[in-house]
Amino acid sequence: MIQLHEAHSKFVNHLNEKNRSKSTVLAYGKDIEQLLEYLKQNGVSHVHHVKKDHLEKFMAKLTDEGYTSKSISRKTNSTKTFFRFLQINEFISDDPATLIMHPSYETKAPRILSKTEYRALRDAAKNDVRVYTIIELLLQTGIRIGELANLKIDDISFSHDTQPGELHVTGAGKMNRTVPLNKSSESALKKYLEIRPQAKEKTVFITKTGRPLLVRNIRTAIDRYFRLAGIKDAKVNDLRHTFVAHHLKSGASLVLISKIAGHKRLSTTEKYLEYIQPEENSDKVRLEEL
Repeated sequence: MIQLHEAHSKFVNHLNEKNRSKSTVLAYGKDIEQLLEYLKQNGVSHVHHVKKDHLEKFMAKLTDEGYTSKSISRKTNSTKTFFRFLQINEFISDDPATLIMHPSYETKAPRILSKTEYRALRDAAKNDVRVYTIIELLLQTGIRIGELANLKIDDISFSHDTQPGELHVTGAGKMNRTVPLNKSSESALKKYLEIRPQAKEKTVFITKTGRPLLVRNIRTAIDRYFRLAGIKDAKVNDLRHTFVAHHLKSGASLVLISKIAGHKRLSTTEKYLEYIQPEENSDKVRLEEL
């Protein structure tokens, strides 16, 4: 019989072996840790003793504690993944999470910045070369903040002759993709690299002491410029939303934008069509700058 803490360790090791992103492993690990702590408090010490009723009561407890439906849905997904792993590997014979239902919730519409807003954001950050470049890359390429934080110098290919500039991005689940660099983002990158501190560190965005700039530092910096620009209710990820929406509105291929953005499913990209009105006579292949 496998105990709860041992099952947790095996599950986390499994996620790492599958090359899941660090953030995914951390989120799943924390979710299951929270569940197992609840089970221990209720006298359950082995995974094969866990019943559907235990899981439903745990989810109900989360609701009582004020967790949002979206958070509970994520924890439900973690729970289902955990017990599916245990059953596949024959640590348990029956999966108690099979019939656990996700709570229903409305998906919030993406926050899409207007031209006035993202131009104001640029203006607010224009004297901060590093943050200006970060904003420009997020806005012009649609990459995720974690992908930007992990960019290495060798991941950049500047344009030459007829060859366009590119970023070589490692996405979620170690999925690599190539993202085009337009003139605006390439120009910003070159200016930043000219003033970037000399360091052995290969990460593109670094501190004055040569250490990689962390995701939380990037969020804090951009949030500051959102405030300075007078842009309300906006977050870093809204630059990515704006990239996707702008290009779909301009008539760019749905498949192309989905590929560039690194969406796992085309349906994720399609959802943006609900929030935009495509321009008439827009049948463009190239990506226009914002």
